[in-house]
Amino acid sequence: MTEILPGPRNLVTDVPGLRVGNASDGRLKSGVTVLTADRPFVAAVDVRGGAPGTRETDLLAPGRLVTEIDALVLAGGSAFGLDAASGVVDRLHALGRGFFVAAGVPRVPIVPAAILFDLANGGAKDWQENPYRALGAAAFDAAAEEFALGSVGAGTGAMTRDLMGGLGSASFVLPDGTTVGALVAVNAVGTTRVPGTRHFLAGSLEVGDEFGGLGPSTARTPLAPFAFGKPGPADPRTNTTIAIVATDAALDKAGARRLAEMAHGGFARAIHPSHTPFDGDLIFAAATGARPLASPQDELQLGQAAAVCLARAIARGVHAARPQPGNPLPCWCEL
Repeated sequence: MTEILPGPRNLVTDVPGLRVGNASDGRLKSGVTVLTADRPFVAAVDVRGGAPGTRETDLLAPGRLVTEIDALVLAGGSAFGLDAASGVVDRLHALGRGFFVAAGVPRVPIVPAAILFDLANGGAKDWQENPYRALGAAAFDAAAEEFALGSVGAGTGAMTRDLMGGLGSASFVLPDGTTVGALVAVNAVGTTRVPGTRHFLAGSLEVGDEFGGLGPSTARTPLAPFAFGKPGPADPRTNTTIAIVATDAALDKAGARRLAEMAHGGFARAIHPSHTPFDGDLIFAAATGARPLASPQDELQLGQAAAVCLARAIARGVHAARPQPGNPLPCWCEL
């Protein structure tokens, strides 16, 4: 059997044509991450959490008029962070990008967005003017094939139940050459590790030493019954894990929606619990369309790879988080 390995960067940008940019504000302890591409791409979304915050997600459903989008935004800041998409729209408008309406009318950039709640993470939230529009524009300007993980972008001030969260990414190249990647901001009400250990719940899926090299835990410690314990005045509502899975496969919006649905298995494998009433857990799926799928079996393999890839990305995001002044929780590297 052919071994399925990560792409050269082990990032979502191993999908040809995709770029990712981060913008962070250390004082705010928050930030924005933008995924964009050289040309418009197909996208869909699947929401499983009970407390989502989104922009322009209705148009991603099959049957809606718009078939392709220009960028996706992941942001901190709760509802304030949705304004990050406006900064991205500004940049795309300046480039002449967007949905064609009519001659003589500006093209309309299509930029769906999702936010996580990080308002109770110890950062300064005393702004007079919403900072997220500027952060969105800065993240778009920074978009490149290489980008940092951990305490950056939308993961700057993210937290899990017992550790600081972060921005994670991973990729796979399938035997037929199709690439799948994941990008995630981990801010879960649940935990990503086996209680009392440094082992990640996704340890059995690790490739090499991409998140510490510890592999699966041999401890017989069961997962503790869930109890609210996250710090901050908004406890336990300081949550939401938001993600993007992407591929160069040719998918329509229905196929992309199915990819997002299957990828939610990665949340369940890497976070305990996931999809709670207090999380806004959601996954965007993006498809650039460069490689046709030969059969339904290819779509099955693609979805499974996306789920495993996302689980790895979640662990990588927490593993890459680094200590910052005022953090309410330790980072994995401090255990």
